[in-house]
Parts: sequence; C-alpha cells; structure tokens
Amino acid sequence: MTVIVTDTGFAADDWTTGFEGSDVLVLASDANLNDVALDGVELVRVEFPSFADGRGFTLARQLRLKGYQGRLRAFGHVIADQYAMARRSGFDEVELTDELAARQPEDQWLARANWKDHSYQARLRGSTAAR
Repeated sequence: MTVIVTDTGFAADDWTTGFEGSDVLVLASDANLNDVALDGVELVRVEFPSFADGRGFTLARQLRLKGYQGRLRAFGHVIADQYAMARRSGFDEVELTDELAARQPEDQWLARANWKDHSYQARLRGSTAAR
C-alpha cells in the first residue's frame, strides 16, 4: 500500500486506474523531457531513487514550464524535509510507502505544509507570504 502526502496531511491513494495506462506517465529521475509526449496524460509520477538525488525536482519544474497542468506526483525516496521543495518545484503530492510513512509520521510532513510561507523569495520582499 501507499500513502499520499498533500498539504492537508496523509491520505489514501485515490488514483484507481493503475499506473500502466496511456493516461499515466512514469519518469525516471534521468528522463529526457524532449522525448516525452504529454497529450492525454493525467498523472505524471517522477521517481526519486534516493533522497540525495534532486533531479526529480528539476523534472517537475520543467514539466510545469512545458505547460503540463495535470497531476504531478513524486514517489520513491522523498523525505519530509524535502516536501516544501517538492511543492515549490511543481509537485502536487508525494507518494510514500507504508514503511516510509511509519518512519516519518504525518506530523513531520505537516510541519512543512506551509511551503508558501517563509520562503526565500518572501524574505527578500520583506513579507512572510510568498507571492
């Protein structure tokens, strides 16, 4: 089973059509987006093979810059400390294994759910809320 993390905390996965169809795209962290067609894709899952591998954040940002507006999910080895970066780079949610969710409970993820507040950009503007 998996746990989905959003700004409101842990939830069950509501994606019920599986990850094999033409409406789902699964990207490895070293994927080349020049080779990717996004027509008809409703969910993009970007793999994080290690919490130290940040290439997935770049892929998320590039997907959003290419105009992808569908659901964008990080999965694999993402830790609670990376949640704000995941959201800022364009991810809508993070998919955790039950094991990782047990090691990093919901309160650790919720502590980072205010990812729009206290950002680097907001501090530069002298505000506590990002614009």
